[in-house]
Amino acid sequence: MVREKDVCWEYAEKLDGNKVRCKFCLRILNGGISRLKHHLSRLPSKGVNPCTKVRDDVTDRVRDIIGSKETPSTKKHMLIETKALANISPEKPLLSVEPITPIARIFPPIGQAISSSGNNQENAERSIALFFFENKIDFGVARSSSYHQMIEAVGKCGSGFIGPSPETLKATWLERIKSEVSLQSKDVEKEWAMTGCTLIAETWTDNKMKALINFLVSSPSRTFFYKSVDASSYFKNLKCLSELFDSIIQDFGPENVVQVIVDNTLHCTGIVNHILQNYGNVFVSPCASQCINAMLDEFSKLDWVNRCILQAQSISKFIYNNSPLLDLMKKFTGGQEIIKTGITKSVSNFLSVQCLLKYRSRLKVIFNSPELAANSAYTNKSQSVNCIAILDDNDFWRTAEECVAVSEPFLKVMREVSGGKPAVGTIYELLTRAKESIRTYYIMDEIKCKTFLDIVDKNWKNNLHSPLHSAAAFLNPGIQYNPEVKFLGSIKEDFFRVLEKLLPTPELRRDIPTQILLYTRASGMFGCNLAKEAIDTVPPGIWWEQFGDAAPTLQRVAIKILSQVCSTFTFERHWSTFQQIHSEKRNKIDKETLLDLVYINYNLKLARYLVSKPPEEDPLQLDDIDMTSEWVEEAENPSPTQWLDRFGSGLDGNDLNTRQFTAAIFGSGDNIFGL
Repeated sequence: MVREKDVCWEYAEKLDGNKVRCKFCLRILNGGISRLKHHLSRLPSKGVNPCTKVRDDVTDRVRDIIGSKETPSTKKHMLIETKALANISPEKPLLSVEPITPIARIFPPIGQAISSSGNNQENAERSIALFFFENKIDFGVARSSSYHQMIEAVGKCGSGFIGPSPETLKATWLERIKSEVSLQSKDVEKEWAMTGCTLIAETWTDNKMKALINFLVSSPSRTFFYKSVDASSYFKNLKCLSELFDSIIQDFGPENVVQVIVDNTLHCTGIVNHILQNYGNVFVSPCASQCINAMLDEFSKLDWVNRCILQAQSISKFIYNNSPLLDLMKKFTGGQEIIKTGITKSVSNFLSVQCLLKYRSRLKVIFNSPELAANSAYTNKSQSVNCIAILDDNDFWRTAEECVAVSEPFLKVMREVSGGKPAVGTIYELLTRAKESIRTYYIMDEIKCKTFLDIVDKNWKNNLHSPLHSAAAFLNPGIQYNPEVKFLGSIKEDFFRVLEKLLPTPELRRDIPTQILLYTRASGMFGCNLAKEAIDTVPPGIWWEQFGDAAPTLQRVAIKILSQVCSTFTFERHWSTFQQIHSEKRNKIDKETLLDLVYINYNLKLARYLVSKPPEEDPLQLDDIDMTSEWVEEAENPSPTQWLDRFGSGLDGNDLNTRQFTAAIFGSGDNIFGL
């Protein structure tokens, strides 16, 4: 009866057992009113999914309750404070009275709270933590290089430092930082005359006919975000869409643009044919990462693969939704997660199966440990019995090993082409090697071998193959001079077709046959020891720049082709941010300011991802576990799609907003950047 008096019950419906239903999102939670509070507070908590539909005022109220854990004496003290403020005479100067805010009651200033400890490090960390929590800042921000630069710079200023005001940030620093980013972009443009560039068009559509296109430009030195366009009113109008792409290509210079990368959504609009017909030297290619993801997606839908994934998910769900079991798991794994969140649903599935396989023996120990055996609440559950049966099933583990063996070669390809580096010269070889791994693994099983190779070949032929990929493979010295590689006639045909497009007149092609012969026979500088030694250590485009002087015309073509990327990028995008930019509710000043902010924000993220990202980090894996994924969440609602999954389903009416966890931290009603 005491529990029923908790004020938070007005936000929930009590169900049988220890379950409650949130009145905002209708999610059913185990664990009663305590878990409901964490759910409504929208603060990340072990095994508790943040509510995506709760009102901000309710969130603030619940956070106050969680933070204060009010006792009768606390309430009495707050009442006295309120009366004292109310009795202040109007004639008395109010400047001497500091407002007592909810956060001040819960978290008194550092001097009052823990100044006696003398621990400056702890005081500083506490203040930073409060700043994150009060403003609903994603914890991942603490990984950014600019965050650490800020902390270091403030530390050098000493105790007298005063932070910039909102007005100074907007009026002075916004324009200054934007100019710095723009200058970096101008510096990179200088290399386009030699390397050319790739124009990337990222699309996002939803079931409300919203269609946004983000344009980026990529060359060997850097990739820059150019601008975001709301194409909702004309997304299916080829004339208007063509005019948009014409304007973007003209901005970069048609002579500089070697390639335009578009996704399947734009392939459906007819824009590909328009570009090919109107720009003789420009190629249009699909996103390689998206196409490889489509292969993995089809792999995961095969009955026996899907059954293995579902069994693995039943283990992870049971662990992540039971706190004592989760603590036990962290103890046995040294604090490591047993699942991984990838950039797409399919990537998450195969990475997580791989991770479970890694911790196979430890998972068995966990479910047979004395600590768990002593807790009948878990050992007697049907889910626990099911998990133990799966863990003891050798067929399950053999299938898991098979899933990993089949998927890993294609995950490797995806890593190589998704890292933002020029990879157009390796995609052909990488996929060929991945196919060979399938043939080797299934050397005794022709049926399964054919099943997987048919999936790969279908996606390669219909979605991924580009003449530019073939030409790049022919010009890649690592492939050309590999005695194990025999070029197919189709590759040479594509190569010659590309040459005719980039060198459209007989005069430009006059010396090409001789120069091709010098290259293929490794004559002159092509065959010197330095050139041979550099093949495995230098990117193909740079290799041609250093050793291709004997074939100057072919050298120029090779550098331009081999300097291109073949995918969009894999870091997480918050599409709700771009959606808010184009909101009709914004006035012109706010919109211009927000466009500047997003221009800076996106380019800083690109810089961090492409320049500062440690080489040991997996580009296919997100930093944090997605608490709304099918590997954790027990709810019936399907998990939202992630960025690469969005492309193919965009025109099918699926809602393609950002992941629920992101939306929980940055609610749809929040005004980003305070605008």
